[in-house]
Amino acid sequence: QVQLVESGGGLVQAGGSLRLSCAASGSTFYIQTMGWYRQAPGKQRGLVATITSDGRTNYVDSVKGRFTISRDRPKNTVYLQMDSLKAEDTGNYYCNAVEGGRSYWGRGTQVTVSS
Repeated sequence: QVQLVESGGGLVQAGGSLRLSCAASGSTFYIQTMGWYRQAPGKQRGLVATITSDGRTNYVDSVKGRFTISRDRPKNTVYLQMDSLKAEDTGNYYCNAVEGGRSYWGRGTQVTVSS
Protein backbone atom coordinates (compact mmCIF):
# COMPACT_ATOMS: atom_id res chain seq x y z
CA GLN A 1 0.00 0.00 0.00
CA VAL A 2 1.09 3.53 -0.79
CA GLN A 3 -0.30 6.68 0.76
CA LEU A 4 0.03 10.03 -0.99
CA VAL A 5 -0.47 13.50 0.46
CA GLU A 6 -0.41 16.59 -1.75
CA SER A 7 0.30 20.15 -0.70
CA GLY A 8 1.13 23.52 -2.20
CA GLY A 9 -2.04 24.46 -4.02
CA GLY A 10 -3.64 27.87 -3.78
CA LEU A 11 -4.80 30.98 -5.57
CA VAL A 12 -2.39 32.73 -7.91
CA GLN A 13 -2.63 35.35 -10.64
CA ALA A 14 -2.02 34.46 -14.25
CA GLY A 15 1.69 34.50 -14.98
CA GLY A 16 2.56 33.47 -11.44
CA SER A 17 4.10 30.31 -10.04
CA LEU A 18 3.24 27.54 -7.62
CA ARG A 19 5.09 24.47 -6.44
CA LEU A 20 3.13 21.36 -5.58
CA SER A 21 4.52 18.59 -3.39
CA CYS A 22 3.42 15.00 -2.97
CA ALA A 23 4.78 12.97 -0.08
CA ALA A 24 4.56 9.19 -0.39
CA SER A 25 4.59 6.73 2.48
CA GLY A 26 4.11 2.99 2.85
CA SER A 27 5.53 0.65 0.22
CA THR A 28 7.53 3.37 -1.51
CA PHE A 29 10.56 1.27 -2.45
CA TYR A 30 8.76 -0.39 -5.34
CA ILE A 31 7.13 2.74 -6.79
CA GLN A 32 7.84 2.79 -10.50
CA THR A 33 6.20 5.97 -11.72
CA MET A 34 4.83 9.03 -10.00
CA GLY A 35 2.88 11.78 -11.59
CA TRP A 36 0.44 14.63 -11.46
CA TYR A 37 -3.04 14.72 -12.95
CA ARG A 38 -5.58 17.50 -12.88
CA GLN A 39 -9.32 17.77 -13.10
CA ALA A 40 -11.03 21.00 -14.06
CA PRO A 41 -14.69 21.58 -13.20
CA GLY A 42 -16.92 19.57 -15.51
CA LYS A 43 -13.99 17.78 -17.14
CA GLN A 44 -12.32 14.42 -16.78
CA ARG A 45 -9.09 13.95 -14.91
CA GLY A 46 -6.12 14.17 -17.26
CA LEU A 47 -2.38 13.72 -17.26
CA VAL A 48 -0.13 16.68 -16.45
CA ALA A 49 3.29 15.09 -15.98
CA THR A 50 4.95 11.85 -14.91
CA ILE A 51 8.41 10.79 -13.81
CA THR A 52 9.77 7.26 -13.71
CA SER A 53 12.06 5.68 -11.15
CA ASP A 54 15.04 6.34 -13.45
CA GLY A 55 14.11 9.97 -13.97
CA ARG A 56 12.41 9.93 -17.35
CA THR A 57 9.73 12.60 -17.61
CA ASN A 58 6.63 13.06 -19.70
CA TYR A 59 4.40 16.13 -20.03
CA VAL A 60 1.11 16.95 -21.63
CA ASP A 61 1.74 19.36 -24.50
CA SER A 62 -0.12 22.25 -22.87
CA VAL A 63 2.37 22.48 -19.97
CA LYS A 64 5.64 21.79 -21.78
CA GLY A 65 8.14 24.56 -21.12
CA ARG A 66 6.13 25.87 -18.15
CA PHE A 67 5.92 22.96 -15.69
CA THR A 68 8.73 20.82 -14.30
CA ILE A 69 8.28 17.54 -12.47
CA SER A 70 11.02 16.30 -10.19
CA ARG A 71 11.50 13.58 -7.62
CA ASP A 72 13.45 13.39 -4.37
CA ARG A 73 13.78 9.65 -3.82
CA PRO A 74 15.30 9.77 -0.29
CA LYS A 75 12.36 11.93 0.79
CA ASN A 76 9.82 9.91 -1.23
CA THR A 77 8.50 13.18 -2.57
CA VAL A 78 7.60 14.36 -6.04
CA TYR A 79 7.28 18.02 -6.97
CA LEU A 80 5.56 19.95 -9.70
CA GLN A 81 6.99 23.40 -10.33
CA MET A 82 4.41 25.40 -12.25
CA ASP A 83 5.49 28.66 -13.89
CA SER A 84 3.73 31.06 -16.23
CA LEU A 85 0.41 29.81 -14.97
CA LYS A 86 -2.69 30.35 -17.07
CA ALA A 87 -6.37 30.42 -16.18
CA GLU A 88 -6.81 27.09 -17.97
CA ASP A 89 -4.41 25.48 -15.49
CA THR A 90 -7.10 25.83 -12.83
CA GLY A 91 -8.21 22.55 -11.33
CA ASN A 92 -7.77 19.99 -8.63
CA TYR A 93 -4.31 18.44 -8.91
CA TYR A 94 -3.92 14.81 -7.91
CA CYS A 95 -0.73 12.90 -7.20
CA ASN A 96 -0.46 9.38 -8.58
CA ALA A 97 1.92 6.51 -7.91
CA VAL A 98 2.22 3.18 -9.66
CA GLU A 99 3.60 0.31 -7.61
CA GLY A 100 3.41 -3.37 -8.40
CA GLY A 101 0.88 -2.77 -11.13
CA ARG A 102 -1.44 -0.90 -8.79
CA SER A 103 -2.31 2.77 -9.02
CA TYR A 104 -2.65 4.98 -5.96
CA TRP A 105 -4.09 8.47 -5.68
CA GLY A 106 -3.90 11.32 -3.25
CA ARG A 107 -6.90 13.43 -2.26
CA GLY A 108 -5.84 16.36 -4.42
CA THR A 109 -4.90 19.99 -3.96
CA GLN A 110 -6.77 22.87 -5.56
CA VAL A 111 -5.01 25.29 -7.90
CA THR A 112 -6.88 28.40 -8.97
CA VAL A 113 -5.38 30.82 -11.48
CA SER A 114 -7.10 34.16 -11.79
CA SER A 115 -6.93 36.01 -15.09
